[in-house]
Amino acid sequence: IKTSTMGTINMLGLAKRVKARMLLTSTSEIYGDPKEHPQKESYWGNVNTIGPRSCYDEGKRVAETMMYSYKKQNNVDVRVARIFNTFGPRMHPNDGRVVSNFIIQALQNKPLTIYGDGKQTRSFQYVSDLVDGLHSLMNGKYDQPVNLGNPDEYSVGEFAKHIKNMTKSDSEILFLERSQDDPTQRKPAIEVANMERELDWSPKVSVPDGLTKAIEYFQSVLDSSGEIIPTGPGAAKPKGGGSGGLAE
Repeated sequence: IKTSTMGTINMLGLAKRVKARMLLTSTSEIYGDPKEHPQKESYWGNVNTIGPRSCYDEGKRVAETMMYSYKKQNNVDVRVARIFNTFGPRMHPNDGRVVSNFIIQALQNKPLTIYGDGKQTRSFQYVSDLVDGLHSLMNGKYDQPVNLGNPDEYSVGEFAKHIKNMTKSDSEILFLERSQDDPTQRKPAIEVANMERELDWSPKVSVPDGLTKAIEYFQSVLDSSGEIIPTGPGAAKPKGGGSGGLAE
């Protein structure tokens, strides 16, 4: 929460001083466990303020508040991207995200671990689409929050089976206790980003095409590093520390 709040206010002070345009990479987590589906930028969210996820959720919500306070009071030029699940090569094998977890587990024929019954939904965008969206946002005039994500929605259970099939894995699917406040559904409404007068942006890379590239990458990591346990009490990092991660 210090990173989201103190870091953002320090950068806003710098942007104000040097008259720079500032981008906040916010998150779909500001919507919490949404009662609206898909989630539009106008939706205020449904967030537990004292739950295990609240430092991240509320930290980003406060960061957005500060962005628009500086815009209104000091005329700082701001951009806010609400980023939905993103994946692709160079994700860290131990980052705990569903895509990297499932692929690493499947490639090693280890159980694919799902927290809950697998009916919760997620939407996944490929990293190059996110980069294109951020570029369009920063080089355009639209200064209100914008969802950047792929509305192609999967249940987590379906997604695990999809990755198992793509990797030709012998892994079993293991259902564990649901994490507290884990969102039951997540899908971006991207009409604002898609408007020609705003960003004229939409995702171009399909989830299967993106997964093919991600699987190739993680296979190369395993080939060079040996066994990886991506998450949980026995988590083990690859030799050499792996690679850099992705936002969201």
